[in-house]
Amino acid sequence: MAPRAAYDRWAQLDARLVRASRRLRLLQAVSWTSPVQREFLERWRRGVRRLPEPDYLPEDHTEVRAELRAIAQACDRDDPLGLYLRRTAESWHTAALLLEGVGTAAVTEHSIRLFGRPGDPLPGGTVSGIDAAMHFVGIADQLDAELRAIDADEDAVAAALVRERLQQDMDAFFGPGKVSVELDPDLIAKAAAGPTRIRLRAGAAFSQYDIHQLREHEAFVHTLTALNGREQPHFTSLALTSPRIIATQEGLATFAELITGHIDIERMKRISLRILAIDMALRGADFIDVFRFFLDAGQRELESFTSAARIFRGVPVTGGAAFTKDGVYLAGLVRVHTFFRWCLRQKKLALTHRLFAGKMTLEDVFDLAPAFEIGAIAPPRHLPPWAKRANGLAGILAFSLFANTIRLDRVDIERLDAVPMLFGVDEPRAREDGRQPV
Repeated sequence: MAPRAAYDRWAQLDARLVRASRRLRLLQAVSWTSPVQREFLERWRRGVRRLPEPDYLPEDHTEVRAELRAIAQACDRDDPLGLYLRRTAESWHTAALLLEGVGTAAVTEHSIRLFGRPGDPLPGGTVSGIDAAMHFVGIADQLDAELRAIDADEDAVAAALVRERLQQDMDAFFGPGKVSVELDPDLIAKAAAGPTRIRLRAGAAFSQYDIHQLREHEAFVHTLTALNGREQPHFTSLALTSPRIIATQEGLATFAELITGHIDIERMKRISLRILAIDMALRGADFIDVFRFFLDAGQRELESFTSAARIFRGVPVTGGAAFTKDGVYLAGLVRVHTFFRWCLRQKKLALTHRLFAGKMTLEDVFDLAPAFEIGAIAPPRHLPPWAKRANGLAGILAFSLFANTIRLDRVDIERLDAVPMLFGVDEPRAREDGRQPV
């Protein structure tokens, strides 16, 4: 088959995939409503310890699953675009099964298939997500009192003011009227982003870190990649948040916070606590056990409920089940960071721009190279400001590569700025504490 005819065929299958997946709203279907939150917290404050009772609407996706199977079977695994479409169709099929089992323990199995377990190894294979989570929680706990004192005078910003400031940023970056920022009184999370709308929880207060994280994470990754995907001439499935891309998408969004200097240790702690909470739930902890875990970690009641609710989305709250999506933030961050460092070392930093052409995995960036090269997939129309500044990005990554070679356990911190004497050699002197200088 001629290349042009082949791409036309893949584009037709892509259009079928977009139509078939349109009814599958994974996160919306499993998320809890604000009345569940309000009722639980009101009872809790009265001393009533009763598990929450979220309601889920049963869904039948028999026809959708049949169409997704047909699309997958029509795709040639030996062709990069065929493989991309097949993998995407299969991930949507798993999501459909998850939605049909919503409210039951079966959701856990499908969730693990899509997002993995918290104990899965991170790139390199020496540590797991749980190991990494315990590392960041430990550091945050050690610094907690000191950081609270430093940030004590930071004023929280009301949601209405944040909405106004963020709307100005969106109009300046994407153009007036392209992305709206709205207040949502029923939103449990602090923020949520779609291709043309960013929602903020009405009544919430945001720190300066929160505001920067909203801009870099939600707007300049989630919304930006969706808009770029919509601009694709042939493969508009790249605008959709298919389940298989969530780990890379959240990893890229968290990397954006990191590379711009807008991720704080408390944010790392929140991400890490969720990983530990998923592990607790899988091992039998119920909703109240996990809620208390977040309270004991220093979160307030409202935030603790929100955190625990994320762990029990779509699954029974009685223990032994979990929605494992929140494990991908840290694992995805490590993978994306590794990808960017590899691109720098291989002198292929321009390759990172392809990650913003739509919603795709790191694997897709390489597999779809032929489609990029002939123009079947267009380069991204929008890039985050930090990704455009190649020199600055290269500088940060280059220093990261070098700094990772320095072993802190071999450094004499008290002699970091030691210099040779002008006359003769400055012989290292024995230390009074018996330790040997490096």
